[in-house]
Amino acid sequence: MGDFIKSLFGGSKPAPAPASNPDSDFPEYESAPSPSPIYSSPSLSPNPTAAAFPEYNTLPTPVPYTKWYRVWERTSPSDFKNEAVIIPFIILLAAVHIWGRRKNKRKANAWAVAHIPVLEREFASVGFGKSVKEQLGRDSQSDEVPGAGDRDIAAESLIKETTAQEYTTYATGRQNVAFADVRIKLFKRYNPMTLAMEMILSFLFESMRAPKENMEITVHAFDGKEKDLVPVKSKAELDAKDSRFKGLQNSGYDACVWAVVHKEQMKGLRDERYDVSLTATKDHKSLPTWASVMSESAEVTETLLTKELIECVEKAGEEAFEYLIVTDQPIDKPSKLDEANPRKRVILSLRLPSSLQASAYETTIPLFEYCVRLPDILAATAHFRPEVTRRIKFTREEEVKKLKKAGEGEKAEERRLEAEKKKKEMRDTRLKGLSAEEQRKFLEREREKGQKKQEKRMSRKA
Repeated sequence: MGDFIKSLFGGSKPAPAPASNPDSDFPEYESAPSPSPIYSSPSLSPNPTAAAFPEYNTLPTPVPYTKWYRVWERTSPSDFKNEAVIIPFIILLAAVHIWGRRKNKRKANAWAVAHIPVLEREFASVGFGKSVKEQLGRDSQSDEVPGAGDRDIAAESLIKETTAQEYTTYATGRQNVAFADVRIKLFKRYNPMTLAMEMILSFLFESMRAPKENMEITVHAFDGKEKDLVPVKSKAELDAKDSRFKGLQNSGYDACVWAVVHKEQMKGLRDERYDVSLTATKDHKSLPTWASVMSESAEVTETLLTKELIECVEKAGEEAFEYLIVTDQPIDKPSKLDEANPRKRVILSLRLPSSLQASAYETTIPLFEYCVRLPDILAATAHFRPEVTRRIKFTREEEVKKLKKAGEGEKAEERRLEAEKKKKEMRDTRLKGLSAEEQRKFLEREREKGQKKQEKRMSRKA
């Protein structure tokens, strides 16, 4: 009120604010706010809520200053909760992976230890390195059989790890046999989640095969082609090879597809293998009830189903035996003539026992040895009557005719496309040399011809 009366009677007026200089090069800023005081204790804070409820205080807690290497002074165990969950899980996965690979390797080594005597006895060269006797420093011509401990030492050179679940070995150097490949397939123990998923899917869907552990040996027969397959380095070696093979029995035999199969494997084999699909299935009174014969002819069965083979199959048992196949046809259906060329071979598949001991293979070793010697039996006895051979050849010739017909159709289609391409190039070249009016007339004539052809097609269909 006093200020109002002073203003009526010409009292003192407040001093006006100084005018800003328009020519000044620096803009004017408001003065910085005065810093708020920092309270060392929440009880001295002017904010009663923060003091009464410290958990609602949003101000960050200052990190104490320490030297760089004193991590324990500026961290606590609660800062590593995520790591405490992730690191043990990673360690567990790594431990399971290492355990699974080691167990698979031990199982493959056990198979190798059990089959070293058979392979060393039947083949001149086994594995991917030195033979067992060479590794042990013994004479290769010696008849001394390596002991169990010696075979353990040499097992790793006999087999080769291709993947964590698959091992292979190779053997060569035998009469009537060009070479033999062995493949050992094991469970994915190193990846339990994948293994469990495969088992669940195979249980839910019939089209998916359940994972299994098995051994498959493929023995490739010479079939009278020793001179073509055995390499030579000089003419002297060629002459020596000719003289060496001259006195040997001919290793050739008549082509056929024949198999002894576990009945649980029949449907899967027919779906997966083209060669087996050419056969007919029949039970045989001499075989166990769980096994059956797949053959192209009854005479082939009577010739190849020997008493020794029946005994070996019975000894192997229902749990171990899967199939024994004599074939000259490819596994997959050929789509070209080159793929239909016959390649004679013998294939044996056996399930692996759960035990890691070499003694667990005693029941299957006789059948394994019989499979290796089967090319000798085929070369001696697999020579069938002309009627049987003619019928077997007729089946293969029909397949070859289908392939030839398909190949001729593909070639005719290629020729047609090539002719159309050349015709189009000639049309474009001719069209470029015409004027605009001539091009219009040319295109109109083409359109009329196309309409006439379409009308003729419609009239024929009607």
